[in-house]
Amino acid sequence: MLYSRFFIPTQKNISNDVKLISHTYMLKSGMIRQEASGIYSWLPLGFRVLKKIMNIIENNHVLNHINQILMPTIQSSDIWKISDRYETYGKEMLRINDRHGKGLLYGPTNEEMITAVGKQYLKSYKDLPLNLYHIQSKFRDEIRPRHGVMRAREFLMKDAYSFDLNENDSEKTYLSYFKMYIKIFQDIGLPIIPVRAPSGEIGGSISHEFHLLVDSGESEIHYDESIITDNFSEYNVEDLVNIKSFTSDYKNKEQNKNLVIKKSIELGHIFLFGTKYSKPFDILLDSKDGKKFYPYMGSYGIGVSRIPAAIIEKFNDNKGIIWPSKVAPFDIIIINLMTDNDGCSLVSTTIYNQLVENGIDVIIDDRNERAGKKFADSELLGIPIRIIVGKQYIENKKINVTLRDGSYEESIDISQLEELILNLRKKEND
Repeated sequence: MLYSRFFIPTQKNISNDVKLISHTYMLKSGMIRQEASGIYSWLPLGFRVLKKIMNIIENNHVLNHINQILMPTIQSSDIWKISDRYETYGKEMLRINDRHGKGLLYGPTNEEMITAVGKQYLKSYKDLPLNLYHIQSKFRDEIRPRHGVMRAREFLMKDAYSFDLNENDSEKTYLSYFKMYIKIFQDIGLPIIPVRAPSGEIGGSISHEFHLLVDSGESEIHYDESIITDNFSEYNVEDLVNIKSFTSDYKNKEQNKNLVIKKSIELGHIFLFGTKYSKPFDILLDSKDGKKFYPYMGSYGIGVSRIPAAIIEKFNDNKGIIWPSKVAPFDIIIINLMTDNDGCSLVSTTIYNQLVENGIDVIIDDRNERAGKKFADSELLGIPIRIIVGKQYIENKKINVTLRDGSYEESIDISQLEELILNLRKKEND
């Protein structure tokens, strides 16, 4: 990708009302644009990050044999009346009528719609288990949308839903999603912490949230430092998620006295709610012995559009964003400091073509801008690896390679570049 052809509307000055680091950098780097209160457009740079996050989520669901679907954003009010949530959900639900006076709503969640799907297509125990998910926009009319995409009214969510034969099977399904969520956040590059949580409006017997520790977080979690560290991959997940031990309620202060309290951002929430929805929808299936039964259900959400902001809150410095390699908008940026020099332009293009041929996501800064502007923009954008072609190349055929996090910088011969890039990418992924 040529920088000169890629729409990156960076800006120096933003509103004084913007407080969070993530909101500041997302606006300054041209990732998002506010369209209305709590409603944002994702511009090319931000959308690339979103797509990489969605790819990680989708790949993990494929590995776990979970079918992807796409449900509409607009739902009939009738199905919410069946579950008795239409009146109780609150003012966060945006209710509308079509030209025929039919009651509709902009879906804040999809439990009712997926239950209606199950009612039509599930007939017996032979159809179970069934796991479906989609990634779709949701709308919740927050009373005070703030902090950019961290708390928006329209947002992108991954929500999955499960149908199981009985309570025991549903607990096993819940455990599999719990493990998958740990893996998803590891793949993204986030040291996530799972915590026991209230079920709230969704309802159910078991519920967990997945939190990222940041000083600017709106949530406050209590956790045991002897179990949780900053590198969740070290844990024996099987021990941690024993269903019978992690369903206890942590409201008792005596249970909390040895727990650490930290600020955090919630990025995922899973629920096991049994027959809460299958009963009112009257989903009666045939069992092996001929008796009828209601399937046990669960739902499993990830706040997709909140994740980029959470990553920025966790990984930044006073110059800009520091993306984890797997979700960075580009793997590498090539900065040509002397675009008017034929030698620098040729070698920059040659390096670019070689990297692209090797499947590396790269952008080349071919703009006729001063060096300081190019360096400042690359640091703001947070691209993990930077290759600089300029005066050193003219004088001694050297190029400069640096990592955005400041852990590496070296001048090398072009012949060393391919091996170095492989080693740097391996280091980032370890």
